[in-house]
Amino acid sequence: MVKMLITIFTPTYNRGHLISKVYDSLCQQTYKDFEWVVVDDGSTDDTAEFFRQLEEGKVPFAIRYFRQVNGGKHRAVNRGIRESKGELFLILDSDDTLPPDSLETITKYYAQVRDDNAFGGVCGFMAHHDGTVIGRGNNGVILDTNSIELRYRHNIQGDMCEVFRTSVLREFPFPEIKDERFCPEVLVWNRIATKYFLRVFPEVIYLRDYLDGGLTDKIIKIRMQSPIASMMTYAELTTYDISFLQKVKSAINYWRFRLCSTAKDKPQLAWQYHWAMPFGAIMHIIDQYKVRKQKGKQ
Repeated sequence: MVKMLITIFTPTYNRGHLISKVYDSLCQQTYKDFEWVVVDDGSTDDTAEFFRQLEEGKVPFAIRYFRQVNGGKHRAVNRGIRESKGELFLILDSDDTLPPDSLETITKYYAQVRDDNAFGGVCGFMAHHDGTVIGRGNNGVILDTNSIELRYRHNIQGDMCEVFRTSVLREFPFPEIKDERFCPEVLVWNRIATKYFLRVFPEVIYLRDYLDGGLTDKIIKIRMQSPIASMMTYAELTTYDISFLQKVKSAINYWRFRLCSTAKDKPQLAWQYHWAMPFGAIMHIIDQYKVRKQKGKQ
């Protein structure tokens, strides 16, 4: 088995009541050559106390805990990448876990492409904790592809677990936009796809459930509050080698979130997609209605 240090990175914010499950799943890993880097994005709960107690005890792997002013997951990820000592970088959210053989599986497939600089990492499947696989469309085969082709040519649907070389993530950091606290991961994954392949394998390496109050639960409101990053994501999608229909959907979403922004300097969309603005406006109005309705229930 190939030996290398892997960085398991966890960005966390007020998830002190869940973080012990992450720790327990790491203790059960069959592959032991890893570190756990945690960036606490300004938690006000007992997260810091949990890690203080870990530091006072005996733990089976290296843990490095950093705390910073709340700035959003993408800023925490950038910090984690800077602090990482591992060759590979796996983002493990604070409400998720890894199967016991996750890192062993990752290193097995990464060893096959480790010496090929055309590959930026590997990618496996996610499942719910009840065993239900989230991603669909792979049909049990190994694919050498990139994140864009994975979605738009091979039609893989659902969240996947991308594990990138740390050096690649340093090459493509998340943009940190003033006054915005969210940046879609797909923006960076797509940029990486313009240069690097992934070896995609049909095995589950990540377990997750979608909890109330998480990013997934309120994603539309979050995107509306960080429109520049969302506009950037959709504008760039229209420039990639994807179907015309997907480009149209991206253009509509661009206008959907552009209408949320009052910034003077906005990411620009090619003139041939300006006709999509009325459709984006309709979606924007629907989003506003849903957010108001959700706020009224609180």
